[in-house]
Amino acid sequence: MSDGTYDASDITVLEGLEPVRVRPGMYIGSTGSSGLHHLIWEVVDNAIDEAMAGYCTRIDVTLLADGGCEVRDDGRGIPVAPHPHDPTKSTAELVLTTLHAGGKFGGNGYKMSGGLHGVGVSVVNALSMRLELEIDREGKRHAIAFEKGGNAVGPLKVVGDAPRSRTGTTVRFWPDETIFDEVEFRAQTVLERLQMMAFLNRGLEIRFADQRPEHEQQQIYRYNGGIQDFVRHLNESKEPLFKKVCNYGQSEEDQEVEVALQWTSSYHEAIFSFANGIATTEGGMHEEGFKKALTNAVNRYARARNLLKESDPNFQGEDIREGLTAIISVRLTNPQFEGQTKAKLGNVSVRSLVERATNEKLAEWLEESPKEGNQIVQKALLAQRARVAARHARDLTRRKSALDGAGLPGKLVDCSSRNAKESELFIVEGNSAAGSAKRGRDPRTQAILPIRGKILNVEKARVDKMLKNAEIQALIMAIGAGLADEFDLAKVRYNKVIILADADVDGSHIRTLLLTFFLRQMRPLVEAGFVYVAQPPLYSTLVGTSKTYLKDDAAREIFLAAHPNHNKPFERLKGLGEMDWDELRDTTMSVSGRTLLQISMEEAALADQACSILMGDDVEVRRRFIQENAKDVRFLDI
Repeated sequence: MSDGTYDASDITVLEGLEPVRVRPGMYIGSTGSSGLHHLIWEVVDNAIDEAMAGYCTRIDVTLLADGGCEVRDDGRGIPVAPHPHDPTKSTAELVLTTLHAGGKFGGNGYKMSGGLHGVGVSVVNALSMRLELEIDREGKRHAIAFEKGGNAVGPLKVVGDAPRSRTGTTVRFWPDETIFDEVEFRAQTVLERLQMMAFLNRGLEIRFADQRPEHEQQQIYRYNGGIQDFVRHLNESKEPLFKKVCNYGQSEEDQEVEVALQWTSSYHEAIFSFANGIATTEGGMHEEGFKKALTNAVNRYARARNLLKESDPNFQGEDIREGLTAIISVRLTNPQFEGQTKAKLGNVSVRSLVERATNEKLAEWLEESPKEGNQIVQKALLAQRARVAARHARDLTRRKSALDGAGLPGKLVDCSSRNAKESELFIVEGNSAAGSAKRGRDPRTQAILPIRGKILNVEKARVDKMLKNAEIQALIMAIGAGLADEFDLAKVRYNKVIILADADVDGSHIRTLLLTFFLRQMRPLVEAGFVYVAQPPLYSTLVGTSKTYLKDDAAREIFLAAHPNHNKPFERLKGLGEMDWDELRDTTMSVSGRTLLQISMEEAALADQACSILMGDDVEVRRRFIQENAKDVRFLDI
């Protein structure tokens, strides 16, 4: 047992790359899927920096057959000469084995770059089982390899001539499976990032190849329209208000901004910001400057055109941004990111630049595009009216549920427990399903809320219309935690909200509509892991004297393959209302904690993609998307 002393011997000094292996989360965010892919982003970002500096025209990213990843660029190549700091090592080895060593702290290497801390590629080295570096420079190919923990196998050596006198850097690495929860890269995740980088770097060619067995594919991205093409791509599945994509930019000595934007008939804004090619998912000063100037510019235009009367209030920012898709890309010499994962930009000077550019350039575009300007103002007017109506509807909903219990919907069959941690709310289709569920439930902890038919599609309805819908009002009151920005997770009455719909096409559609509602209007409920989807069985059959339940047609085929001599008939359980109450209880309700798919999105950025996929008609695509992107997927066959 410790004697409680604390002296110099208790102080541990971590040297070299050891701090990264001891605390990887400080450098890559997590050791889960996002952290694993962050290794690729760090290497690709270095190649992108070469492109921004004007020396790289092509980047190749390859997922190797043995689980590794290779990133190759045709830039200048990492310097290979001995470094003045340590003449016994080449500059390349120093960069790969020393934290805070790089070409982004000053000098003439890079004017603008995504790298800031000088830890990117050295972190990749530290967290890899093996890393191989090849540098084509000065007509020769130089190579060096590193083993677990970033230890050099030997010095940098010349291994031959550079093919066709090319220049550039190639990094191959294999993630350390003792560090990461998983070491299998997702091709789709990589493709989405690479496509985004191609959009942000006009004319840059990025090639992707997956060489893993049964995953083989190739893809080439190159966009001469840059972020204008990016906006068009994002709006492909939407209905733009007009064909034009507004595009403007402005430069100063040490920083520059480019913005592209277009409005759609959607009711949700989609603003994506970047700093030196790095996605700033938490925004920052550039987003703040854009939003403020956008609101001012559109209000000034509306007043000047007499589209807003003197007595009319100004539009709020959310009115103007309804249906907006915008890309804000800034480049600056000294980006001040918050943390190594670079999620938020803190440079105050860039806010002023974006504000000036938007106030001036957007105002000019609106004057030159009166038809489009009028459409933007008319959409903002409708959004303003809807916002006011929604506030009134929220106030009405709040008043209805002001008294505890008095505001509960009449068709809710509540449970007797008031402990949210053990309480479950089953959302079922119609009264017949509610009748079966009521008889099969545990009345102490399980509540039943029937909904009539398909609820309103909140993805295609304004908030005020949504809040007038009786089924949605019932959901809001039953859960009891409010809505949207006012949602309070601490007030949730049930820690399991379970969608229990039929195992048919209509049931699938109802599940999709409910999931969309929860994602859009009660997102903290989803992110906390409180939203579940229960899958009722589609078939039952007798095995001996025991009844066996089978989830779907695929499960039935597997069962038949395992029981080739089975000759008992299969009963198709068409809907919850047609199931015997004990069947419903035994197969779906009494084991709700194990037979549910927990929907808990891993990253908030997936929400828009999730909604568009969950709203689609392809059941297989929906199922695969949820399985691949849920943080905690538990779906056991019944």
